[in-house]
Formats: sequence, structure tokens, C-alpha cells
Amino acid sequence: MAKGTVPALVSTAWVAEHGWDDGVRLVEVDVDPTLYQAGHIKGAVGWNWTTDLQDQVRRDVLGPEDFAALMAAAGIGVGDHVVLYGDASNWFAAYAYWQLTYYGHQAVSLMDGGRQAWEGDGRPYTTEPTVMAKSSYPLPRQDPSVRALQPEVLAKLGAVALVDVRSEKEFTGEVLAPPGLSETAQRGGHIPGAVNIPWAEAVSPDGRFKSESDLREIYGRRGIVADKPVVAYCRIGERSAHTWFVLRELLGYPDVKSYDGSWTEWGSMVGTPVRRGLDS
Repeated sequence: MAKGTVPALVSTAWVAEHGWDDGVRLVEVDVDPTLYQAGHIKGAVGWNWTTDLQDQVRRDVLGPEDFAALMAAAGIGVGDHVVLYGDASNWFAAYAYWQLTYYGHQAVSLMDGGRQAWEGDGRPYTTEPTVMAKSSYPLPRQDPSVRALQPEVLAKLGAVALVDVRSEKEFTGEVLAPPGLSETAQRGGHIPGAVNIPWAEAVSPDGRFKSESDLREIYGRRGIVADKPVVAYCRIGERSAHTWFVLRELLGYPDVKSYDGSWTEWGSMVGTPVRRGLDS
């Protein structure tokens, strides 16, 4: 699908040819922010998801003023085409894509496969710092149609299709987080009624997304279909943004939200219903 006037997904070949065109801005967002300094695509700026894409006082996405400041500091104008990529098959690049969509930036794409695909294609990195002239970015408005908050999820249990994109062990409650990741909840398990379709089922071994037909089969056979409102969640919102991207941008589902509070919020709140084991 196209978002605005640009495709939602671009290839490494497209970036190699057009990444330095006027009006194109490359942004890298990694699970491991140190990767950017070790080597990045020429012309890309780096965003640290822990400091650049999160409010630093409350647990929330950036506020409108901070979002506008982030875009301006990266030299991004309101009409620029932002191309995002990162490690882990674009976990946090997808999260950044979701946040740009939440704030109404129209021209935004993911580079299919992220760093893994770029490296697999034998394309070069640079360690040369990217210096961008600061732009002017207007104060944005939020689009609630792409974001689910906890009260909405609780109120709509049974009325929306919930897809838990974490690993099976996280879904059952056996573990609270993937190895090495510290953000956890007080209790393990999943939201009642959710089906477990781990985010990784959507990607091929080279990190790129699977074909549209394969993706429709993966989600459709589990009841995650286009004629139902869908809410995706994970642990802190980055993997759910990845699945949100698949369903909304690649498959064209009309009503998909990411619950970015996800399990660290749900599994820590007093009185919220929790299910354990494989049953939904």
C-alpha cells in the first residue's frame, strides 16, 4: 500500500538509489543504539528509542512539542519523505513509523529487512557523522485511530480481535520478557481472548517481510481478518508496531491499532484480567 504519495515499504535497492535525493531523509532506529555509531547508511541520522522516542518523565510517547523538536533536529520538514530502518527486522523502526503516523506525517516508509537486508545485500556503511541543518516542523495533531490505550482495550474485550505478537513463552506467562530485555510486568500471561501470532512469523530468514499471500494466510487462519477491528500488543509496543505495520500497511486492514502500553502496563495493573497457558 502507499502512504500518502510514497510506498509504505521500499527496498534496499531503492534506498541505495534514492536515499540521498532531495526531500528524502534516512533515519535509523535500533534495539541496540550503539549499532548506529559502529556503522550506518550514508546520510542517515540515528534516533535512540529510549531517549528520542519516549517521554522522559512519564511512560508515554513523545508529546507534540517534543515530536516537532525531534523532527526539526533531524532536518525533517513536514513534506519530506522519511525512510526508517533498523536492526531486529525493523522492530523500533516500525515503532518510529507508527509514531510518525500517530502524529500525521504522511510521507514515511520502512526499508524492507532493515540492517540485516542491507548487510545481506553487501551494501556499505559509513561511520561519518550525519549533520543535518535544523528544519522548522509544525506542532502536530495526534491521530487516535492508530493507538489503543488500556481503558479502550479493557472496555472492548470480546469486541475486537486481539493479537499478542510476543513469543509463546511470554504469551503463556513462562517468562516476562525476551532474554536481555529489562522492561517487565508484575505478572506473566496474556490478555483474555488474545491469539498468539509472534511478530517473527511475518518475516523471512533475510529479515524481509513475507509475501502478501503468505501474510494473509498467517493471520487469517487465526481469525485476524480485515472485517474485524484489530488491536496488536506485545511487551512495550515495538513488536506490536511491527505487526500493526503488516496488517495496516501491507495487508490494508482498515481498523488496526497498536496498544503500546502492552504487557508491561496490562500485567502490572491491579484488577485487570489475565490468562495463562496457551488457551486464549
